[in-house]
Amino acid sequence: MNRRAFLNWVGVGWLASSLPIAIAACTPTTQAEANNKGGFKPVGTTAQLGKNNQLLNKRSPVGAVLVVRTSPTSNLSAVNPTCTHAGCAVTWAAKSQKFVCPCHASEFGTDGKVLKGPASKPLKTYKAKIEGNSVLVSL
Repeated sequence: MNRRAFLNWVGVGWLASSLPIAIAACTPTTQAEANNKGGFKPVGTTAQLGKNNQLLNKRSPVGAVLVVRTSPTSNLSAVNPTCTHAGCAVTWAAKSQKFVCPCHASEFGTDGKVLKGPASKPLKTYKAKIEGNSVLVSL
């Protein structure tokens, strides 16, 4: 192979490898992709949340998540509902505004921090928001 043929093949290879990038850059984003910007993933609907101001999704895109509405003005708190002590599922105590573990009575604040042991580690928390009729969470 001579030098000219080699350079032609290199040029064709460079153009072919750049084509997928150019196509991706020109593709319009869908509404679902726009919702996922910032890492937010849908975990349920506002109708599900509205029943008792809480929404539990054990199989969400971010894992198990419990979203609660902590005030009438739509303040949301979202946590992984698995207690860090013994792995039981925590529940939301609306009157006292805290998460409570039914197994050993550990208590957690809306920010996931331990309020009362025996748990010593906080619950994993998520950012939560409502867009349209979807409840979204992000790590």
